[in-house]
Amino acid sequence: LGRRLRPAPSAHRASRAVRRDFERREPYNYLQVAFFQLKKLDQAVSAAHTFFVANPQHLQMREDIEKYRRMSGVKSDSFQDLEATPHWEAYEAGVQHYDADEYLQAVARLEESLSEALSALEECRALCEGPWEDEDEEEKMQPGLYEAIAAHYIQVLKCRQQCVLEIATKPGRISATEDFIPSHLDLLQFAYSQVGNQTLAAECAASYLLFYPTDEPMLEKMEQYRAELGDHRAVTARQSIQHYVQRSLMEKKLIYYAVEHLGETFHDPDLWTPDELIPENLKQKYREDQEKQKQEALDVEEREKRGPLPFEGIVVTMDSQQMNGTQRVVFDRVLTESECKDLLRLTKAAGEAGDGYRARRSPHTPHERFEGLTVLKAVQLAQNGDVEWRDAKLLLQASEKSRKIIESYFTPGKKLHFSFTHLVCRRAVDGEQEGRMDLSHPVHADNCLLDPEGQECWKEPPAYVYRDYSGILYLNDDFQGGGLFFTEMDTVTVTAEVHPKCGRLVAFSSGKENPHGVWAVSRGRRCAVALWYTHSQEHAEQERVKAEELMEQRAAEQDQPGGDRQQGTDGSSRSSSESRAPSRATKPADQRQKPGLDRKQQPKVLRARDEF
Repeated sequence: LGRRLRPAPSAHRASRAVRRDFERREPYNYLQVAFFQLKKLDQAVSAAHTFFVANPQHLQMREDIEKYRRMSGVKSDSFQDLEATPHWEAYEAGVQHYDADEYLQAVARLEESLSEALSALEECRALCEGPWEDEDEEEKMQPGLYEAIAAHYIQVLKCRQQCVLEIATKPGRISATEDFIPSHLDLLQFAYSQVGNQTLAAECAASYLLFYPTDEPMLEKMEQYRAELGDHRAVTARQSIQHYVQRSLMEKKLIYYAVEHLGETFHDPDLWTPDELIPENLKQKYREDQEKQKQEALDVEEREKRGPLPFEGIVVTMDSQQMNGTQRVVFDRVLTESECKDLLRLTKAAGEAGDGYRARRSPHTPHERFEGLTVLKAVQLAQNGDVEWRDAKLLLQASEKSRKIIESYFTPGKKLHFSFTHLVCRRAVDGEQEGRMDLSHPVHADNCLLDPEGQECWKEPPAYVYRDYSGILYLNDDFQGGGLFFTEMDTVTVTAEVHPKCGRLVAFSSGKENPHGVWAVSRGRRCAVALWYTHSQEHAEQERVKAEELMEQRAAEQDQPGGDRQQGTDGSSRSSSESRAPSRATKPADQRQKPGLDRKQQPKVLRARDEF
C-alpha cells in the first residue's frame, strides 16, 4: 500500500518552491512578456503592474512600467493589481480617507477591511490542517505515539498563530504591519467619535482594550464615552473580537507549555500577548528585547546632540534643516584638490590595469558605464605594481577620515564600523544620451526596500538591513548631471539636492527617512567614494581588515633593509619604478569577483525579465 500511495503527489498542496514563486508573483513576470509579444497591451500592463506592486525594487520592471505609461494606446485603468486582497485594498483606502479627515468614508472602508481580514484569517487557519510538511523536522520527532501527536498538533497551533502575520503582510512583502487587528479598532473608535456615533466608538474602544487592557489613553476614552452615553448603557466589546482574543490566548497557552516542557520553539507574532502567559525562562529574553528597543529610541534622541568635528578646516555647508529632512548633512574641504587628483589617478591606473576594474554597463542604466574598486582590490593592485602604494593608502585614509567625521557628527561616543567602501565612477556613454529619461541610480533607501505606493520601506532582504549611515565623498565636478537628490517616500517629490565637487562629503542615515537617487550623468565621468557604515561589529567590512593587514605588512617591509624594493607575486624582487606586463592568460583566484560583497551577480540561467 505504501509503494502504491507514496509516488502520488498531494491533490491540494503545491511544492514550497511553487508556492514561493506565487507569493512573489513570478507568473506575472512571464505573463507581462507574453502578453506584450501578443500585442495585448492592456493585459500586459495589468500583469506588469501586479508583479511590480510585490517587487518595487525590480529595476527592469520599473523601466517597463514607465515605458507603458508613455505608450499612447495604454489606458490608465489598466494599471490594476490583479492579486489585490480585499482586506488590504479596503484598509489602504480607509487609511487614506482617515488621513484626509474623511471619517464617514474611513469608517465604511475600515469596517470592510476588518471583516475581510477576519474572514481571510479563518481561511488561513483552515489551511494549517494537513500532513507534516517539514521533512527535516520529521527526523527530530519523538518516536512515541503521544509525542508524535503532540508535536503535530503544536505545529498546527503555531501555524494558526502565524496566520495573523500572513493577513497583515502586504502582498509580495515579507514584513507584516504590526498590531494589524488592534490598529483597525483604534482607527475606528476615533473615526466613529468624529462622526458622532459614540456607541460604536465605545464598542471599538472596549474591543481594543481586550488586546491592551492597561492602555491609559484608551481607558480615558472609555471613561469619556461612558459619561456621554450614561451609566445605564452597558458597553461591551464586539463578539467577533472577544472570540478572536480568547481563542488566540488559549492557543498561546498550549504552545508556551510545549515550549517550556517539550522543547518546542515559538516566535510570538503578537505584541499584545500578556506577560503572565510567557514562561519565566523566556521572560528574560523578552525583557532584553524590550530594553534593546528602548535603547534604540534613546539613540535616536542622542543623535540630535552633535559632537565637535575631529579635523580642522572642515565646514558644515548644509544641515538637516537646510536640506528639508532629518539625519542629513553636507561637509566641505574633507579632501584637498591634490588628494582628489591622486584618487582620480588611482581610478585611471586601475582601469588601465584592466584587472577587476573594467568599465561595464551600469546595473542601473544602459546609458552609462560603471567602474568600481574596493579597498582590498586597490591594495592588491598596488602589490602587483599596477597602481601606486601611496594612492591605495590614500583611499584607506580618506575613507577612515570620512568615518570619523560622520561618527563624531551623528553618533558621538558610539562606534561606527565600515560596512562597505567602494570607489565608483559612472561615465556617460557617448551617442546614447539623446531622449534619455532614466536616472543614474533610481530612488532607493540604503537599508530597506522602498515601496512608494504603500508609503512603506520594508527592512528585509535583499536590503542591507544592518546599515545605519551612508556617505558619499566626491572627487570631481567636471561632468554634466550626476547630482544627488533626496525625496519624500513617494520617490517623486524632491526635498533637497547636493551638487558634487572635490572634497565634498554628504552623509545621512540609511533608513526610510532618506530616500535618495542620482540624476543621470549625461556627459563626462563622475567619481566618488561610496561609504556605508554599521553599528553592528559582526557586519564590519572584512575586505577592509585584509587591506589594512596588507598595508601594515608593506610598512613593515619598508622598515627593513632593502625595503624600497617590492616583492613580486612570484617572490622575485623588483624596483617600484619597473613596469610589469601582467599576463592575461590566467587570473589569480583571489582576484576573481566573489559573491556577497555588495555586488550583483549574473545568475547561471536567466528567467523572464530577471533584473541582472
